[in-house]
Amino acid sequence: MIKKTFAVTALSMIVSANLHAAAARDHIEIVGSSTVYPFTTAVAEQFGKSSTFKTPKIESTGTGGGMKLFCKGVGVENPDITNASRRIKQSEIDDCVKNGVKNIIEVKVGYDGIAIANSKKSAQFELTLKDIFLALAKQVPGPDGKLIDNPYKTWKDVNPALPATKIEVLGPPPTSGTRDAFAEMAMQGGAKKIEDLLALKGAKEEADIKALMAKLGLPDSAFNPKGEKLFEAVAHAIREDGAYIEAGENDNLIVQKLEANPNALGIFGFSFLDQNADKVQGSKVDGQAPAFETIADGSYKVSRPLFIYVKKAHVGKIPGIQEFLTEFTSDKAWGEEGYLADKGLISMPKEEQARYAADAKALTPMVFEEKK
Repeated sequence: MIKKTFAVTALSMIVSANLHAAAARDHIEIVGSSTVYPFTTAVAEQFGKSSTFKTPKIESTGTGGGMKLFCKGVGVENPDITNASRRIKQSEIDDCVKNGVKNIIEVKVGYDGIAIANSKKSAQFELTLKDIFLALAKQVPGPDGKLIDNPYKTWKDVNPALPATKIEVLGPPPTSGTRDAFAEMAMQGGAKKIEDLLALKGAKEEADIKALMAKLGLPDSAFNPKGEKLFEAVAHAIREDGAYIEAGENDNLIVQKLEANPNALGIFGFSFLDQNADKVQGSKVDGQAPAFETIADGSYKVSRPLFIYVKKAHVGKIPGIQEFLTEFTSDKAWGEEGYLADKGLISMPKEEQARYAADAKALTPMVFEEKK
């Protein structure tokens, strides 16, 4: 009887082990940013061709959507890597930690500009950051300086030097890292050109904040002891009256729509502009057009870093993660003359590349404080 029980137990353990082995994945799974997607796809294809590992599977979910999936937990049912067109937020780190995802490796892979583009069938736009804010903000200063619902219908209404074309901008949804970065760089950059909003951003005393709220016509219920938070709330709020059209996470779709509608503008990553240079053109912003050189030297103001985030707990459990990171951080991939430059990635300075390559090789996790 004891022998029989032992045999049954042993058999069940073998079956369980076999089921576990069957359930384990034999390929890397990646989610996240639509902007980083073409770069990661290029690395995945090269990795599949040049190694003994299977080509990773990649899904374009947007940065926010990717972070939600990535932070759900550790295990084969969860993705190993997420692409991000902005740095991970503290709220996402908290979500990860809560679900047991604690050792996260951050790899900055390069830089990208956000293009505000239109069809080559139309004239190139020359915008300022202030023009962008006034065209797309939910509320803008009225004649008396108080914030009112955005009344501007055409670009000429915003700035007499611009064409009398209807404001129609196709852009990413709130889940997109491109939307976050656009709000932070373009919308905030434009809002800072308005004196009272700039003063609100720097206000720290309650009396000063309330005085500026009164000047701007903000209700008492909106009070925040940090003027910067109030400023961000105003700067990040995009109008919802049809002038800004959420076009999903597919940047290629925006390019197609711009071809069909020469009067519209679209917001997407520089790589998509670079890959579709025969169809669309980037607007100049504060005198600078989006280009490799202007993004690399910082003169094009609407640019941002790009990242991938990796679960250390999956390394060794899912085959090929360490080797995939080695491929991504190699000079032949992300170097100035690497194959990712052909896709529109702007390389980091050599010292920065060396630091992130070393972290990837050593699987060094991010250092952050856990919530108690």
